[in-house]
Amino acid sequence: MFTLNIKTWKLLPSTPPCFSNRNLPSSSSTFTTVTMQNPPPSKPRRKSSYGTSRKSILRKSFKQEQVTFTAPFSDEPHVAIIGGGISGLLCAIYLDKRGVRSTVFDTGIHGLGGRLGTRVIDANDKHSLIFDHAAQFFTVNDSSFAQLVNAWVDKGLVKEWLGTVGELHNGGEFLPILPSTPRYIATNGMRFLADSLLSETRLVNVERPCWISKLEPFNGMWHLSENGKPCGKFDAIVIAHNGKCANRLLMTSGLPLVAKQMKRLELSSIWALLAAFEDPLPFPGNTGVPFEGAFVRGIDSVSWMGNNTKKLLAPQNDGPHCWTFLSTATYGKQNKVPQENIPTVTSSRVKEGMLEGVEAALGLSKGSLPKPSYTKLQLWGAALPTNTPGVPCIFDPFGRAGICGDWLLGSNIEAAALSGIALANHIADYIQSPGTDPGEFAVGLNQEFQPLEGHDIGQFPGLRSEEKMNEAQVYELAK
Repeated sequence: MFTLNIKTWKLLPSTPPCFSNRNLPSSSSTFTTVTMQNPPPSKPRRKSSYGTSRKSILRKSFKQEQVTFTAPFSDEPHVAIIGGGISGLLCAIYLDKRGVRSTVFDTGIHGLGGRLGTRVIDANDKHSLIFDHAAQFFTVNDSSFAQLVNAWVDKGLVKEWLGTVGELHNGGEFLPILPSTPRYIATNGMRFLADSLLSETRLVNVERPCWISKLEPFNGMWHLSENGKPCGKFDAIVIAHNGKCANRLLMTSGLPLVAKQMKRLELSSIWALLAAFEDPLPFPGNTGVPFEGAFVRGIDSVSWMGNNTKKLLAPQNDGPHCWTFLSTATYGKQNKVPQENIPTVTSSRVKEGMLEGVEAALGLSKGSLPKPSYTKLQLWGAALPTNTPGVPCIFDPFGRAGICGDWLLGSNIEAAALSGIALANHIADYIQSPGTDPGEFAVGLNQEFQPLEGHDIGQFPGLRSEEKMNEAQVYELAK
C-alpha cells in the first residue's frame, strides 16, 4: 500500500483561497443551481457546415454561472472519473485506498491507457507485430513516484529498459546518451501497465467504451450521460482528459473557473507512424551502434524512432522489425486534420514525408530505405501540453469538480501519475472534512500558465541528453 499526502506539496496557499468573492455565488444557497440567461430573440443564423469552432466553445464557457453544491455528500460518495489514462487510473486507485468509490469512463475500444497505447497485430502468430504508439518510455525523478514504480517492477508490470538510446542527427551521426537515470517501459507494451493497474482495487468500476457527452448538476449530484443515455449520478467529477472534447464537456457544465483553466491549455499535435520491416534497418555506418531508440535532430518530419521489437520482445526474435516513428510538433501542426477522419491524400503525404525523414536521419541515399511490409498512421491531435500552471491538480470545491493530468505539472508519465494521486487525496480529504469551509479546498483555479520546455515527445526527468558517450565508450558499445 502506498499513500501520498497532498498536503506535503503545499497545495493550499497560506493566502486566501483561489476563489474571489466576485467569482462565487452566495454560500447561503440551500440547493444546487445553474442559472442560464435566455438571450433575446434574434434572426436564425445559417449553421456552418464546419460545425462549432473551438474558439466559439471557449467563449461560451465564460457565460455560464457557477454551480454550488450545499447538500452533504451521500453516505457512500461516488466519484466519476472521465478519462482512463494513467492520471485517471491512479486517481481511481488512490480514491479506492481512501475508501471512496469511483467509476472510470473511457473511450478506449481495445483497452484503457490513453497515451499508454500499444497496438498488437496478429497476437496469436509467432511473428506478431507490436508497437508502443504513444508514450515510449518514462523516467523517475520524484521519490514518491519512485516507490510506486518499484512496486510495479516487483509485480512484473514494468522493467528497466537497458537498450541503447541516443541522438540521431541528420545524415546518420548517432551519439549514445549515457544512462544517467533508469529508463522504464511496461513489460508487454505500455497498455499492459494500464490494463493491470486496477486488478487489486475493490471500489473501482470501469465503463468503456463510453463517451460522456454531458454533465448536469441536479438535486445535489452530477448526472452524466452519453448522447442522451444516462450513465449515473455522482457526488463529484474528475476530468482526466483534455482537448476539444473536454472543452465541449465543460462548456455548459456550470463550472466556469474550471472551464477557464482548461481553455488556457495549449497542446501539440503529433503523427505516429507504425512500420514493420522484414529486415533490420541499416544503422549509421560511422558508429555501427545498434540503437533501440533515438531522438532525431535536424529532420523536419521526425523527432523520434524506436525499435519495439528489440525493446519489447526477446533479443533472439527473428520476426519483423517493428518501429514507431513520431513526428515533430511543427510537422504535426503543418499537417493537422480531424483525427477522426484523416483524408487519404493527407495520410499518403504524411507517411511519405516521415519515411523520407527516417531515410535522411539514417544517412541513406534517397529511395534506399527498405519498403515496410506494414504501416499504420495515427494522429494524436491533442498530444502533449506546451504550457502548464505548475500545480498538481485543479479543484473547484463548490462545484465538486477537479482536473488531473500530466499538463498540470509537465509532459510525462510521472507528472500524470502525481497529478492523479494528488487529486484523489485532495477529494478524499474534502469528502472526509465535513463542516470545513469549502473555499479552503480550492486549488489552481486562478493559477497562471507558463511555457513548458521539453522534447517534442515529452519530458524525461533525469535524462540528460548533453551527457554523450565518448569515442571509447561508443567503441565498447558497438563491439
